[in-house]
Amino acid sequence: MSLPDPVPLHGPAYKRDPYPLYARMREAGPVHRVLFPSGVTAWLVTGHAAAQRTLADPRLGKNHSLGNDRWRARASIMPEPQHSRLQVHLLHQDAPRHTALRRMVADAFTPRRAEELRPRLQELADALVDALPALPAEGEPVDLVEHFAARFPFLALAEAIGLPPHLAARFRREWGKVVAPVGPEDPGRPAYEALLRGLEEYIAEVVADRRGTGDGLLARLVAAHDAGELTPEELSSMIFQLLVAGQEPVTNQITTALVALFRHPEALARLRDEPGLMPSAVEELLRYDSAFELTTWRFLAEDAELHGTRVPAGDSVIVSLCAANRDPERFPDPDTLDLDRAQGSHLAFGHGAHYCPGAALARVELQVALGTLLARLPGLRPAAGSDEELPWIPAVLGRGTSALPVRFDGCPYARGEGR
Repeated sequence: MSLPDPVPLHGPAYKRDPYPLYARMREAGPVHRVLFPSGVTAWLVTGHAAAQRTLADPRLGKNHSLGNDRWRARASIMPEPQHSRLQVHLLHQDAPRHTALRRMVADAFTPRRAEELRPRLQELADALVDALPALPAEGEPVDLVEHFAARFPFLALAEAIGLPPHLAARFRREWGKVVAPVGPEDPGRPAYEALLRGLEEYIAEVVADRRGTGDGLLARLVAAHDAGELTPEELSSMIFQLLVAGQEPVTNQITTALVALFRHPEALARLRDEPGLMPSAVEELLRYDSAFELTTWRFLAEDAELHGTRVPAGDSVIVSLCAANRDPERFPDPDTLDLDRAQGSHLAFGHGAHYCPGAALARVELQVALGTLLARLPGLRPAAGSDEELPWIPAVLGRGTSALPVRFDGCPYARGEGR
């Protein structure tokens, strides 16, 4: 069956399981024109080798100024003045400015720093499990997104960046929705703009609170601004990126990992019995179903060939990390969840200059989160019949479920009892 041009990337069936479509696209070639729900058309790269080359291609820039009018009309629709004040963070910068900004945050997310945080992250995970609602006699399900996956990554992020408890308690999770822009004609536009204004006010409070404290990454960024190393827009944008992009992907990855394990109960049982497998298992779970489904936009400054396809200047180029991670030319039997798979170069965190700076912290978070849930919740399993009914998030670039109803047997094990 031939593929349509453009290939639509939306709809419940696609969000539930995009992998059959990605397989067809890989077989047909590395680059395809695709259509998003907003009406934006883009060029999607699918294979692993092509994805790696694209992510390291110096011709492709990230700055929105490179986008052409066709792209800007439908994709660059965050209103002013918020667009100018919140969209000059790392994801939208190119070298040399990107290099300088990335250096300012790198120390907070090194593998060594992530490991130093592990004991504290374990305390946070245990506290959330302790607070899970008790299962009534009839075994009503507990939503692990509401009670764990949506909370743990933000608490971990607050520890990593130095967001004090009094500010962390005031952060509203719905502010994360501003990364999914709502068009000017959409009836939800006023609510979207209200979220943006509320988030901007919160960022201003964070800046005022952290000024002069010298405590943590946020304080260092404020000090860098006050020393003239960051513009006001760069400071607000970097805090925006940390707060919004630094937690939701881990929330989603916890859900995709658990769904994968629920669909493979033998792997779940083995991981519960052999907790030493957790670091390598997390890598396989990241490869198998990544929360970073697609990368953000990249642009060519002039018309050029991309893996044999002519791409116009300013059109958006996007890489499917999920499609690359299921490429049989790189990963044998890629649709199988294999906890013994020889670890390779999966692209769940990207590649090249824009490789996710928080990857080390995310890995530790996932190890702690999954290890705690499997060790402390006896008989953890999905609520009966929930698999087909799982509400997959409609986000264009990410994968995850907005709810994950589960059951387990009795009360959680006491801390350490299940380990």
